[in-house]
Amino acid sequence: KDKNPSHIKHQLNKIAASTDWSRERFTMDPLLNKAVVEAFIRFHDQGLIYRDNRLVNWCPHLRTALSDLEVDHEEIPGITYLEIPGYDQNVEVGVLCEFKYQIKGSNDFLTVATTRIETMLGDTAVAVHPEDDRYLKFVGKSLVHPFFPDRKMVVIADTMVDREFGTGCVKITPAHDKNDFMAGQRHKLEMISIFDDNGHIAGNGGKFAGQHRFEARKTIEEELKKLSLWVQKKPHAMSLGLCSRSKDIIEPFMKPQWWMNCKDLADKSVKALREGELKIIPEFHHNTWYRWLENIQEWCISRQLWWGHRIPAYKVVEPPQDKEMWFVGKDMAEALAKAEAKLGKGVVLEQDEDVLDTWFSSGLFPFSVFGWPDTEGNDDFESFFPTSLLETGHDILFFWVARMVMMSIGLTGKLPFKTVYLHAMVRDAHGRKMSKSLGNVIDPIEVIEGIELEQLHLKLYEGNLPEKEIEKAKKGQAADYPDGIPECGADALRFGLLAYTSQGKNVNLDINRVVGYRHFCNKVWNATRFGLTYFGEDFKFSGALRLSAPFAWEDRWILSRLSVCADKTNKAMQNYEFAAATTATYSFFLYELCDVYLELLKPRFYAEAESDETVEDRKVAREVLYICLDWSMRLLHPLLPYLTEELYQRLPPSPTKAESITIAQYPTTVIGWNNHIVEQEMELLSEIAGKFRSQKTSLGLNPGSRPLGYVRHSDADNVASLQNLTTRLSRMGAMGEIKVLAEGEAEPKGTLRDVVSDRCMIFTAAEGVDLSQEMAKLQKKVVSAEKMVASYVDKIAAPGYEDKVPATVRETNAQKMESSQKELQELRTAVKNIQEAMK
Repeated sequence: KDKNPSHIKHQLNKIAASTDWSRERFTMDPLLNKAVVEAFIRFHDQGLIYRDNRLVNWCPHLRTALSDLEVDHEEIPGITYLEIPGYDQNVEVGVLCEFKYQIKGSNDFLTVATTRIETMLGDTAVAVHPEDDRYLKFVGKSLVHPFFPDRKMVVIADTMVDREFGTGCVKITPAHDKNDFMAGQRHKLEMISIFDDNGHIAGNGGKFAGQHRFEARKTIEEELKKLSLWVQKKPHAMSLGLCSRSKDIIEPFMKPQWWMNCKDLADKSVKALREGELKIIPEFHHNTWYRWLENIQEWCISRQLWWGHRIPAYKVVEPPQDKEMWFVGKDMAEALAKAEAKLGKGVVLEQDEDVLDTWFSSGLFPFSVFGWPDTEGNDDFESFFPTSLLETGHDILFFWVARMVMMSIGLTGKLPFKTVYLHAMVRDAHGRKMSKSLGNVIDPIEVIEGIELEQLHLKLYEGNLPEKEIEKAKKGQAADYPDGIPECGADALRFGLLAYTSQGKNVNLDINRVVGYRHFCNKVWNATRFGLTYFGEDFKFSGALRLSAPFAWEDRWILSRLSVCADKTNKAMQNYEFAAATTATYSFFLYELCDVYLELLKPRFYAEAESDETVEDRKVAREVLYICLDWSMRLLHPLLPYLTEELYQRLPPSPTKAESITIAQYPTTVIGWNNHIVEQEMELLSEIAGKFRSQKTSLGLNPGSRPLGYVRHSDADNVASLQNLTTRLSRMGAMGEIKVLAEGEAEPKGTLRDVVSDRCMIFTAAEGVDLSQEMAKLQKKVVSAEKMVASYVDKIAAPGYEDKVPATVRETNAQKMESSQKELQELRTAVKNIQEAMK
């Protein structure tokens, strides 16, 4: 209770989980135990919980029964050797063993095949198909068991047999195989358990008694060979059940256990999702929900463990009974009263030592934490149940989520929550499941605080890994983290995990990507600190922006983009698309606020003139910048909680500023800020500026150089816009003066041209520049454009093109070919222009 939960709580605190820790509950708390006892009694009284002797999944190493969901099924392709706990030799699996049973009183034999030769000690029949002519004459005949000649053993006919598999004869071990168990019930066969709880051969196992079951596997083979009953052993692909906790091989055991019939509750849970009363997000998990619940099996709820909620059932030990008799109660006194009411005085009871499956108590969690079953006058229960949202991993959709829904419906008549959001499972960067033996388990604290490789190695010794597994894990750690894990901080990890949520069922966590988000955090910190320098000591935000304020062009643009960012982020949050929220906020802050707007602000704040106009302009610029920083912090806060709280506190005062960003209003879109025209103009400027910067790089110009630039555009409206924005374009493109060429104006001499689009060209003054490198790049572009044009020409010239290709596609292809031809012509002109400039 103190070690693991406290570490998990520490992880949640570090990652800034916003929870009410005063309501923390531990599964063994008296409050929850009371709910568990009540739930067991109610379900038992309804006939849903009952006791029965039937096959269970038994883990010999843990000595407990398991539900089907606690069994991992591993595909074995052929002969394989496995290590299992509690046995010092490797176990051979993936083989099919064939041996013979003799028909009693004859020289005839039936050959059977099995992957578990040791279970033949519990065989009570051999089954053949009732329509298999090869064996009909043997049906009803007695067989001789080689090690138990007095055992009644017969040949039965059953349709469960696949005539095409093996020899068409199937050994039947009713007490150790699910299909055989059902056949045993149909044919009233004796059910002989030949394993003890530890997985050794039981006392009824003859000469093999006391042997480990996998030791007996070898000795039985040897004995059958001595008796000339062994046929062969061959490779065989199979699915092998392993305990999800111990990795021991699961054995089907006959055990009296407590079971729960979930069929009716499962049907109601399916209906709730189908009718929209319950929502599961992402929706691709719906099919899993339907598949599991529509095929639900009886739930074995008892466990033979030392830790857990003890089953509130009491067996009658005095007076002796012909068969087990049980009474349930909240305590011994209540159970005894029930027993005496039925059997009279003098009854002695003994409580079942078994405990309940942990998922039984976990299934009650949504309402047990609020004091159920004591709901009368219970303000917490009335106020908070049902809850609104459950967030958990998809791997426990049935283990936990389905059981909460079923048990809540069964005990309260209500769904426990309205929405379930299932997050992806975190794997390592290679897509492997995190495993101690691989050394790839990532503790969030190690990513947040950083850890050296040597410390990672030392942590391997804290578990119970064998020495050779530790050495293997060390190699894995050294390969993945040669320099250890760098300190990334909680915000970067949180942002990274949210950005990964678009990956579906699994997240391949690459620490380098988290490091990248740490750099983003640094950018947010530095850019915001830089922006704060523009305010001065006396600045106080008015509380709102006037739409009539004399905004500069870039002000109108950034406000429009901020409104769009708020809209995208809110929609992403509402739809649980957290990756989209990280993309929207990341792109706005980095590529629009920092890369563009802050750069365009510099001339407005650094200008020397102090006219009334510039003073007013700076005032407007400061208010817009305040809005951008304030909104950015609030939009980013759920993604970067620590960083944004710190920076929010540093913002200048405002009538609308909250005491803490955690309680500040979350921004929403402002329709009055949306400006599609300005955004289109910025798209054009950004495209042209990018071409200027690229051209400067290709020419090898110094980043600080500011050559003269020219722009030609064929669209009159765009020409008018560009003429009004040349100073912004100059700053964005890191150029000197920018001139917009009028229609028909000659190309400037001594310049290098480049194609922006089929309607736009740029020209950069290239005096004293070596143009040979740019010539080589342009010639490659010409070749590429020629191929593009040729591909469209061939496509349009293909036989039957006019008849087979839809008109809309033909029109699109024609437009693309025309655009490509224009671009090719411009490139050829550019090459010619360079050639002339090089003369």
